Amino acid sequence: MGGNLYRDIPPGPQAEEHFSPLAVRPGLRIERIVSTGQASPADFWYDQADWEWVVLLSGSAQLRFADEAAARTLSPGDYVEIPPHRRHRVEQTDREIPTVWLAIHQA
Repeated sequence: MGGNLYRDIPPGPQAEEHFSPLAVRPGLRIERIVSTGQASPADFWYDQADWEWVVLLSGSAQLRFADEAAARTLSPGDYVEIPPHRRHRVEQTDREIPTVWLAIHQA
């Protein structure tokens, strides 16, 4: 099976992020995430049981970890490994250019 990560990107600002599963296997999930200005709710932190690796393909984002003093600014090509239970949040995503992420989750 194949496809294109840039095809069918939702146009313009959306109320919610758009999640597209690309491959799902026991203990493994690969998905495309499209953000159009979304951010994590105030005082919300992701605390995932799974390992995650994410790469930013287009747009921009600020990703903040609870154990770091400031958010990281991500540009296309930047990637981050997020170990299980490392609390993090999305401070902001680009409102002008869709922010396309490729995320790999492993249980």
